[in-house]
Amino acid sequence: MEILDIIIIMLAGLWLFLPAMLPNSAAVVFGGGTPIDLGKSWRGKRILGDGKTWRGFFGGGFAGVLLGVILMGIAYIFDKGALWGYIDWWTGLGIVFCLSFGSLLGDMLGSFVKRRIGIERGKKAPILDQYDFLIGAFLLTVLFNHSWVYATYIEGWHILALIFLLIITLLLHRVMNIIGYKTGLKDVPW
Repeated sequence: MEILDIIIIMLAGLWLFLPAMLPNSAAVVFGGGTPIDLGKSWRGKRILGDGKTWRGFFGGGFAGVLLGVILMGIAYIFDKGALWGYIDWWTGLGIVFCLSFGSLLGDMLGSFVKRRIGIERGKKAPILDQYDFLIGAFLLTVLFNHSWVYATYIEGWHILALIFLLIITLLLHRVMNIIGYKTGLKDVPW
């Protein structure tokens, strides 16, 4: 395996995962309105909190799907009909839908866990804050197309795509949160 092949595997893994990386940022932009948990509590604590809204969920989710469709379109135009890892249009659409909405479901699960262990909204929860969306995206996509996840992120040298994704996620999470804080979209820089 040449170093260029390894770099291509890692960048392809990032490219294919971008529809999962956009939704949480887009949810902040589209958010507001009715909370998903409708203000309800469970065992004396809010289920999710005011930060998880229906507008944010659908706005962020469809932003990720739109990005995935754009990525497939770019691949199709520049590579004579190939979709650069998304297999075919319908399978690719299912994959980007699962990645996008799975990332938001993972983030909601992270919020649910944070409320259960007493971490308030906006407070730090290392590891959980950085990887909840990634876990949700992978889990939902595995349910839809486990062979694609295996071939793209686990099999052989493709494990390097997963390792690269784990590392870049830490860096991007920090950068995006600082940008969100500086622009007034977030109350805290983490």
